[in-house]
Parts: sequence; structure tokens; C-alpha cells
Amino acid sequence: MKIRIKGNSVRYRLTKTEVEAFCKVGFYEEQTEFKHHIFRYELRSRENISHLEADFKNDTIIMYLPEKDKMVWANSDRVGFKHTIAMGKGKELFLLLEKDFVCLDETIEDQSDNYPNPLLEKKE
Repeated sequence: MKIRIKGNSVRYRLTKTEVEAFCKVGFYEEQTEFKHHIFRYELRSRENISHLEADFKNDTIIMYLPEKDKMVWANSDRVGFKHTIAMGKGKELFLLLEKDFVCLDETIEDQSDNYPNPLLEKKE
């Protein structure tokens, strides 16, 4: 699972295996270890919500996906989910959860578990 944070925007991208694992158990976690701290980011399913939600506690960003969406995401063509949360005082937090596609440009990272890029399929 990859995370991208820019200002008040948080995006998670998951490979096929990660999406399948999350959809089975309703939880997926990654972490980055620093000298004296561990930064965690988690994806959890949650009952009784209708859209993405998020929280930050104990050095952990937690993004929540509605349980009903978790039940079908792995076996659907749906790429992801997005939601904007009003924070008050004119501020917003934008959340994006996506399946990770193979990049169109050259990259050194392993993409063998990424979803096929639909733009690549159109070129062929």
C-alpha cells in the first residue's frame, strides 16, 4: 500500500494482493520506521458509514471504507472511492482510495502486482 499526502489530501493505492487481503479481513496496514518512531497508515472497513472517513491517532493515519463497499471492491471494476470532509473554518480533507495501476512511464519499482493500466490497454 502506498500513501501520498499533499496538504489536506490523503491518497492510498493498493495492489491486487493488498485489495484482496483487505476485502477478506477488513484491515490492511503499512508502516515506515524512523529511528525513534513508527509511522503507520491503515485501511479499515467500518459499519454504519456511507463514505470514506479518516482519523489520525497514535502516529497512525486510519482511512475507513464502508463495510458494504469492502464486500464488493476486490471483484468489481470500480477503481476506487473518494470523499471530501468539511473540517470547519473553510478547510477540507480530501480522501482517495484506489487500486494501483501499472505506471505508463519508466519506473524502478516492482509493479508485477499492480492492476493493468486501462490507458495501456487502449493503445494496444
